[in-house]
Amino acid sequence: MVTLVGGIVFLVLGYFTYGKYIEKNFLIDPDRATPAEVLKDGYDFVPMSKSKNAIIELLNIAGTGPIFGPIMGALYGPVAYIWIIVGCIFGGAVHDYMIGMISLRNNGAQLPELASKYLGKPVKHVVNIFSILLLMLVGTVFVTSPASLIESITPSWLTTGTIVVLIFVYYIISTILPIDKAMGKVYPWFGGILIISTIAIGVSLLFGGHTIPNLTLGNMQNFNPGGTPIFPALFFTISCGAISGFHATQAPMVARTSTNECEGRFTFYGMMIAEGVIAMIWAAASMSLFDGQTLSQMISAGTPSAVVNQVSILLLGNVLGTIAILGVIVLPISSGLSAFRSLRIILSDYLHIKQDTIKKILMVTLPLFAISFVLTNMDFTILWRYFTWANQVTAVIALFISTRYLFLKDKNFLVTLIPGVFMLYACVVYIISEPIGLRMGLTGLTYILAFLVSLAILGLFWKTGQTQKAGLDPNGEILNDQLPIGTFANGN
Repeated sequence: MVTLVGGIVFLVLGYFTYGKYIEKNFLIDPDRATPAEVLKDGYDFVPMSKSKNAIIELLNIAGTGPIFGPIMGALYGPVAYIWIIVGCIFGGAVHDYMIGMISLRNNGAQLPELASKYLGKPVKHVVNIFSILLLMLVGTVFVTSPASLIESITPSWLTTGTIVVLIFVYYIISTILPIDKAMGKVYPWFGGILIISTIAIGVSLLFGGHTIPNLTLGNMQNFNPGGTPIFPALFFTISCGAISGFHATQAPMVARTSTNECEGRFTFYGMMIAEGVIAMIWAAASMSLFDGQTLSQMISAGTPSAVVNQVSILLLGNVLGTIAILGVIVLPISSGLSAFRSLRIILSDYLHIKQDTIKKILMVTLPLFAISFVLTNMDFTILWRYFTWANQVTAVIALFISTRYLFLKDKNFLVTLIPGVFMLYACVVYIISEPIGLRMGLTGLTYILAFLVSLAILGLFWKTGQTQKAGLDPNGEILNDQLPIGTFANGN
């Protein structure tokens, strides 16, 4: 119990202390006009209130990630707490804030455009590929995971396939609506269900007489029955809830609806902290109610949704437990919708298809839904494996964009470089060792080779940064934080 409560306290303190420093380091301008005001189009660029922006950001970034990830991360034992707390405060929340605010300064630009500006135009194509791949996988995962949860609490005649079709119908309808109608009207209700259900799970866990594992020197061991090493697997298993590149594709969407830079710390940094709290509660619940062997068998037999079902019913009973499951269901449905919306924007920007009519919107969106529908037939564990890989590579790209931004502005860039280098090394180790990469396994040679590759990438990044800074025009567009209006297909 002490670790769970203490961890949540640390997360909240991180928002008020380190979050404040990150905001100060960025140097906000409360009087600066925002894209929502300057580029208002009634569809994607729409001024909305701070509270609506915050709940949209939370539901966009959350999905099943801060629940499914910690459930699977619980297999590594209480050490998962450390990654959630440290990763969230010093990595994920900084990552989300920086991309959200840099996008806000650049007419609501998406990640590929920001990569082009701050890392070089050739990088834009690489980032586009990763962003499109990531969002397609996210959208698909966040269709299959709620479908399996809904099936567990509905009559047997409502099959997973039928539920998947219904979710896609909802997505199509929401896609053609302006953001303030598609998300602004519905998400506050979704958010209420999420918050109430999360609090209920947490309170029941704390006061229900359950033994909650604490983080001590005696129980730092890996609970994974398969013996999977903690590094780098833990840092890919728990991504949402600690640090996630998917968030870098979502923050620009909210950057297009924010009306003041002062809202950034609450909207971007704060909602990542909230996601960390959700992750702590579900990791603690999974470790408290199941041993490693049982948890592993449940995940293998029915995906993490089986664990969600059992945790909710065991802690809250049938009625309240079902309500808690509904709280989990709204997360992936809302994040899946935002994933496809971001995917449409990124793809239309890349192909220069202006999104000013329903016909053009559907022309981009419907083929994406068709591809995703086919992917829903793949095994969940395979989808998740590729999602986590693409997700954390995207996080590295976002942190390097943020580092370059701060470097060019003569600000403290170590706040993004340090987590960026750590995740870069983890990604290279993962790619070299895993079956989706070079299949070399985790050997001493793997770690050495990963170190050398990471060092080479970092050296290239530093050299190009020095060259870019040396060639800056004091009155140039990078220092002025502005991309030319008309850069984006949606943007006028």
